[in-house]
Amino acid sequence: MYEGKYPKKRYKHTLRFLREFVSTEESILDLGVTNPFSEILTREGYQVTNTSGEDLDLDTSAVKTTEYDVVTAFEIFEHLVSPFNVINDIEAKKLVASVPLKLWFASAYRSKTDDRDRHYHEFEDWQFDWLLEKAGWRIKKREKFTNPVKKVGIRPILRRFTPRYYLVYAERK
Repeated sequence: MYEGKYPKKRYKHTLRFLREFVSTEESILDLGVTNPFSEILTREGYQVTNTSGEDLDLDTSAVKTTEYDVVTAFEIFEHLVSPFNVINDIEAKKLVASVPLKLWFASAYRSKTDDRDRHYHEFEDWQFDWLLEKAGWRIKKREKFTNPVKKVGIRPILRRFTPRYYLVYAERK
């Protein structure tokens, strides 16, 4: 379905999950700048607006609006020093979010070429649940899934059966 260099399984899995809870009639605020997945959502008929790249640790004004029915955050919260602030300030009634899970066999991701592309957090599932619940969200569904890479080595083998991503649908309490 999605050709090219992008992780097909991850996008396909996330789209299937989102379709369970979000209709194309609902407006979506996707945290982060326009990206390949937000473009897929738009092609699938969703009404998506992306944030403009502001530092969500320092400026949460983008989510302090009732203009959107749903906020989506796919692999965003791990980049924030304090994801609680933005999660707490979201005024939409629905949240669909995914985060990378902490892997025992790999350290947190850090790009060697882009200072903004690093993970301050990689979560265990209970940590992300607790963060959402503390910010006033009720988790309705959660899933873990793998995303194998086509490389040779011990870590690529482990990634075939070790969940890497945690996907959650939550509603405001």
